[in-house]
Amino acid sequence: MTTDATAALRSVIAANRAGHSAMMPSICTAHRDALLAAVLLAGERGQAVLIEATSNQVNQHGGYTGMRPADFRDMVHAICDRAGVDRALILLGGDHLGPQVWRRQPAEAAMRAAETLVAGYVAAGFRKIHLDCSEGCSGEPAQMGDGEAAARAARLARICEDAAEGDPSLVYVIGTEVPPPGGARAEEHGIVATTAAAARRTLAMHHAAFEAIGIGAACRRIVGLVVQPGVEFAPMHVDVLPDNAAPGLIGALDDAPGVCFEAHSTDYQPAEVYPRLANMGFAIQKVGPALTFAYRRALYALADALAAMGFRTPANTISARMEALMLVEPSWWQGHYHGTPDQQRQMRHFSFSDRIRYYWPYAEAQGAVNDLFADLVRVTVPDAVLRQYFPAEVMERGASLTARGIANREKGLVLAEIQHALLPYFIAPMGDRHAG
Repeated sequence: MTTDATAALRSVIAANRAGHSAMMPSICTAHRDALLAAVLLAGERGQAVLIEATSNQVNQHGGYTGMRPADFRDMVHAICDRAGVDRALILLGGDHLGPQVWRRQPAEAAMRAAETLVAGYVAAGFRKIHLDCSEGCSGEPAQMGDGEAAARAARLARICEDAAEGDPSLVYVIGTEVPPPGGARAEEHGIVATTAAAARRTLAMHHAAFEAIGIGAACRRIVGLVVQPGVEFAPMHVDVLPDNAAPGLIGALDDAPGVCFEAHSTDYQPAEVYPRLANMGFAIQKVGPALTFAYRRALYALADALAAMGFRTPANTISARMEALMLVEPSWWQGHYHGTPDQQRQMRHFSFSDRIRYYWPYAEAQGAVNDLFADLVRVTVPDAVLRQYFPAEVMERGASLTARGIANREKGLVLAEIQHALLPYFIAPMGDRHAG
């Protein structure tokens, strides 16, 4: 399973480095419906995808999802089996694996926890491992220097090597966004694209660090370097890839033929940006919040369609129930959303940052969703009404999913809305970046 998907990733990277607009989507979410929509699309296109968990989502203590690495793997496999999609199309990855979760502890304690973390991911079958030791721990600077970050990444790579027991399908991604993981905010720091010199230095330092501890052969496993191309999103706006983005960046990989760039925070970009990023060497492009944003948007649209027909019950006021939950449990959005009370309320529901995604696992939220779909069983909303809330292409894709027996009409629309957000990432792996 993992070997086939890793081979597919290496093939995409090779095609990208050969001058083609080839890339693999990286789905970074733990939301089951978002994962189902992604898996179905991968099966429909016959195209391998990455599905990744982050260290704060999934770790040896359960993370905020309550899942350990093996639990996440089993969930993804169960979704594949339910969808009738070959597991070989899925490459499991671990994102930002390092000491970040424990950074309030002294460095050595945090790194020991990170060693357990990466060993658990590899043992559970995750084969694309992002080694990220960029953030400082207790008493250290917020951002570590390149040398120490690389040395710590190499320390974790040695743990992964032992856990993999020689499995050739294990691959590494190194580096992080500039600024730190989670992304910049233009209104705070500005979006500063990585320079070719900085990218080349990061790669060289990791090679040196691997060599220094006797795992130089593992440098061949490095397939990706996370850099900032100049894309980002803030709570209420998106920073679109500039026309003159990161000139000369691809030159950093001139001496690394098997390595590509990985782009984070690519959510919400115009469709034409994704092939442009591929042409810049970004053969791995990550998406996450845009998918749960689409999920929320679809649920709210269904509730609004019911209300437009005069069907108003506490069950279909899902936005009000989510608002009450977020006010009772504010920890997931406080500190992230600022402004007047009205502005904060808008952000809680409609922000591109999509902090509402942390609330969907709560029992209260699940009850609101279940009640909404129960109302939709009792009331048939005509297509003429639904078309006020869903684009024609989402309606058509939803009808197709329903016709295939994958979901009922309303759930099909939710899955179709998520797929609509994901489709731009499924670009055909062809086209010469030098043509046109």
